[in-house]
Amino acid sequence: MMILQEQPRVISSAVGHAWDLPENTFGAAYAKFMGSRNFSPDDRPPVRFMDTEELAYVATRAREIHDFWHVLFNLPTNMIGESALKVVEFQQLYLPMCLLSTIGGSVRMKAKQRENFFKYYFPWAIRAGMSCTYIMSIYYEKHFDEDLELVRNRWGILPAPDLKNLRPPSKSQ
Repeated sequence: MMILQEQPRVISSAVGHAWDLPENTFGAAYAKFMGSRNFSPDDRPPVRFMDTEELAYVATRAREIHDFWHVLFNLPTNMIGESALKVVEFQQLYLPMCLLSTIGGSVRMKAKQRENFFKYYFPWAIRAGMSCTYIMSIYYEKHFDEDLELVRNRWGILPAPDLKNLRPPSKSQ
């Protein structure tokens, strides 16, 4: 409820301090994620076509906290990572667009990517979405100075599988 009352925005002026936080913190992980991709929290286009200002804010908030989810769930910004995050979102929000995005994303994947997605990421995303706190209701910015692993544990977040650790070693190893 506090989020709807205060309507915080994830923009540079509000989250810029994340770049100055200790390395182990959620905020520093967010800053590293954004910086390594040359993303800016100010780059998202405004939400349009909403019936009320409150609904427009909720849609804006969902867009703005999307990158927090990448950090918390340890997902890349490639087709597999975005599709897996959409499965988590569908488990949480039950929005048909999340399911449609997952289907569309998996169709666009190469055969090996699709195999890895459905073998590793899809089942993980179902479990992750069902096991964590409702992700739309978290006031993420208030936890920037906390240890990343502690916030993941508190919110029941399961980081995504790391395929490098799942694959059998090559014959040369």
